Amino acid sequence: MNGFPWLTIAGVIPLAGALVVALVPSLPRDSAPDDVSARARLVKLVALAFSLIALVWVIVMATRFNTSGPDFQFTEQYSWIPQFGVHYALGVDGIALVLIGMTVVLMPVVILASWHDADNAKRSVKTYFALMLVLETMMIGVFAATDVFLFYVFFEAMLIPMYFMIGSFGVGPRQYAAVKFLLYSLLGGLLMLVAVIALYVYAGQSAATGHHGTFLFSTLVHVSLSPTVQKWLFLGFFIAFAIKAPLWPFHTWLPDASFSAQPGTAVLMLGVMDKVGTFGMIRYCLELFPTAFRYFTPLVLTLAVISILYGAVVAIGQTSMKRLIGYTSVSHFGLIVLGIFALTSQGQSGATLYMVNHGFATGAIFLLAGFLIARRGSDRIADYGGVQKVAPLLAGLFLVSGLALLSLPGLSTFVSEFLVLVGTFSRYKVAAAFATAGIILAAVYVLWMYQRAMNGPVAESVSGMPDLKARELLAVAPLIALIIAMGVYPKPVLDVINPAVQSTMSQVHSTNPVPAHPVSVSAGAQP
Repeated sequence: MNGFPWLTIAGVIPLAGALVVALVPSLPRDSAPDDVSARARLVKLVALAFSLIALVWVIVMATRFNTSGPDFQFTEQYSWIPQFGVHYALGVDGIALVLIGMTVVLMPVVILASWHDADNAKRSVKTYFALMLVLETMMIGVFAATDVFLFYVFFEAMLIPMYFMIGSFGVGPRQYAAVKFLLYSLLGGLLMLVAVIALYVYAGQSAATGHHGTFLFSTLVHVSLSPTVQKWLFLGFFIAFAIKAPLWPFHTWLPDASFSAQPGTAVLMLGVMDKVGTFGMIRYCLELFPTAFRYFTPLVLTLAVISILYGAVVAIGQTSMKRLIGYTSVSHFGLIVLGIFALTSQGQSGATLYMVNHGFATGAIFLLAGFLIARRGSDRIADYGGVQKVAPLLAGLFLVSGLALLSLPGLSTFVSEFLVLVGTFSRYKVAAAFATAGIILAAVYVLWMYQRAMNGPVAESVSGMPDLKARELLAVAPLIALIIAMGVYPKPVLDVINPAVQSTMSQVHSTNPVPAHPVSVSAGAQP
């Protein structure tokens, strides 16, 4: 262990919160409604308190991260299953740190916004918020794991709370959506398990490991694999990550899951869980299998461009607000994958920053859509109209969130999308040109949705709609503030990301393309 177990404690805090929530005594069924309400409120306050403690802990940890220090910091390593070379090993570089930061920021926001989700579903309030906290532990673990087997354990374990959050607490065809989500994810997980086992076997045959099998990432990056082996192992990891991301054509579970999930659940799914896919592409597909990564780059870039355009076009035709937001994520994840596989420092930095910014922007608009749906009782865009006249604050924040989705300059997503496109254009001009069309399509689906729902005459069904309450405003205000702040001044986050990106590029011996026509400056001329 290198110093204090910061990461273990970061994961234990929400897990302890889940245990405390589960131990809150239940009331008899014939209890008075006021007593039931008070007990439910206690559960929610406990969950919120532990999520805030985790947030503060990670903020303190992040202040101790040295951007000019070792690649992986806050490292811990203990032998877990010595017979198979499995370790409980944790550590973060700049990429993992910002994603853990995004996770702990979103969790208290989601808990505040989901205050009445379990009540409305007439399900156990304790179970719902305990599942949220367990999911937070799993998501911190999956970003922090530096043992491939441990990563796989967290990768699969986080499916369990999400499955129950969709299937038991969702709406509409929730059980169908939950089973579809689980089957897709398990299929990808099984393929990855085969690749993980094969990687262990090949590591045991390598002189780099002293002919001992291991799952430690720090050792596996030095294992020499033949190009053919790399290609097969790459596919095992990549398909699992493409399903999770979700990348076209592995995306079909997402619209159903986002439609059936409660808004807070959907934020955790789209904002955090799906980032595990793109994070895995950088951490494992690129660093463990660089030869295969380059071999499959043309295919993956093609899939990414199709995702960008397909997701945007299908989003335009949606009549459901939640499905529309779900399809926008298919488009945005295409851009993130594009930046990753461009294999330039701008593309990699932009893709990582996009993961964070997408979490905040999608989280804000999904929560605001949830507030609308809770008031009107309908997900159909056509059932709204003139909302900005009766609920101007809600409509205004919805507009800011929507403009962030279409990457308006001055908002956070613009910086990351710009970096992705610049990084891609320097190496793959055609792919970047097609991807740029996604910006135009994004303006169409966001502004058209806003026009139909918020503008025009006030629909009779929304004439008495209340504006945002204090709790709802408190939930969404931090995300709006982050969207604006990171759009104006993204440097602190990029300062954390860039050294990790440079280290990754060096690890796979990749450099940025040299400009086709470098500008020469004579000795006596002013540059």
